Amino acid sequence: MLALLAVAAVVAFALIRPREPSAVETRAADLLAASEAQAAVAGCTEVRDVGPYQPRELDRAHVGGDQIAAMPPLASYPSQPPASGPHADATLPAGVYSSPPPLDALIHSLEHGAAIVWYAPGTGGAALQEVRDFFREPAVGSRVIVAPYDYPDQGEAGALGPGVGMALVAWHHVQTCTEPNLAAAFGFTARYAAPPYGGEPYLGTAPEPGAAL
Repeated sequence: MLALLAVAAVVAFALIRPREPSAVETRAADLLAASEAQAAVAGCTEVRDVGPYQPRELDRAHVGGDQIAAMPPLASYPSQPPASGPHADATLPAGVYSSPPPLDALIHSLEHGAAIVWYAPGTGGAALQEVRDFFREPAVGSRVIVAPYDYPDQGEAGALGPGVGMALVAWHHVQTCTEPNLAAAFGFTARYAAPPYGGEPYLGTAPEPGAAL
């Protein structure tokens, strides 16, 4: 009888004991705590609301439909990198990309609540590798796209611009930084991707938050 009671007590303890956070969850919590300070270290701007594509009725238009026949030039978008505007029917899956992905599909992913971590081509070093490695984890990267921003056929609009090493983008929102920084990047994606990470507040404005990428 005593043995049964002891077993029951062990089982009950196991059921009510708080779950230990995983290594990724612990890292994520540390990064969020440091995100504001690290954004300053990385030379990040404030997050800007860049507004809709103009004319506004094309902000969510699908290319090839009745409203617009082909992708307009990047220079016509309110921001570079773009944060909304005409896009493809298909979305771009979350993931870490080694080459510049198709922008038309990527913009559609923004409409569904994805967040983008862009970096300047040719960027290397431990800071960028840290960003790429971290967002490969599904627990933190399932709504995030990491990729180089390099579209030379689009002229100046196809590059991040002088002094910008990393750009963080969600629907209608852009933050730029002088250099890659994981805490700054995660501080943005955790709150501007939909659904947001953990219990963080959602600060984005995606029209279809949480829709499939």
